[in-house]
Amino acid sequence: MSEEVVVAKKGPFGVVVEKGKTYWWCACGRSQSQPFCDGSHKGTDIEPVKYVADDDVMVAFCGCKHTCHQPYCDDSHASLEDEELQDPSEGPRIIG
Repeated sequence: MSEEVVVAKKGPFGVVVEKGKTYWWCACGRSQSQPFCDGSHKGTDIEPVKYVADDDVMVAFCGCKHTCHQPYCDDSHASLEDEELQDPSEGPRIIG
């Protein structure tokens, strides 16, 4: 099983969430519905993270998938090396 995550975006995804609604944050980075899970993690040992909105607010969901505070952005993307990233037009890059 693959344990590699994909850097979906170097920075957060700002999403306005609805109070009481459940969201599943993509932890693997492979989802085409970023920052949320679309089942693309299947075949890996990575699981999405459940998030239940406490209020109608903007949430900064992690895009690099390296956060220590899942599912929130904690600026971990700032420490990623340039070689770990690529031009977004080339698609996501797998980071081991």
